[in-house]
Amino acid sequence: MSEASRLRELTEAGLLHANPEAVRSQLFTAGGEFFLAADKVQVKYEMLRAHLADGRPVTDAAAAHGYSRAAFYLVLASFSQAGMSGLLDERRGRRGPVKRRPTTRHCARICSATACCPMTWPRHGSRGAGWLG
Repeated sequence: MSEASRLRELTEAGLLHANPEAVRSQLFTAGGEFFLAADKVQVKYEMLRAHLADGRPVTDAAAAHGYSRAAFYLVLASFSQAGMSGLLDERRGRRGPVKRRPTTRHCARICSATACCPMTWPRHGSRGAGWLG
């Protein structure tokens, strides 16, 4: 697989390293075909391996792979809990449906039937005292 097609696949999967230029590990800078600094999962794995297997200090391993010490511990916790799938970033955004409070449901019903619900008028800006009259 060429580097261009590999980069395209990583982009489509959302697995590009945010800052591949910051990766200074010799594995990624030696110019080999296998190690690609833009591959976020591979970089995270090698960062963990550098510390856990090679005994490098956390700060050195994290910096050499373009991550902070705090990010290292987050990656380690995810990996410890979920294995290789823990190296994937979590899905962004809301995790479930939005729960509406009874007052919100009430306002949504009234606002859809009238121009504006009196319960929410202060949030819509100053309308003056005569607005309710």
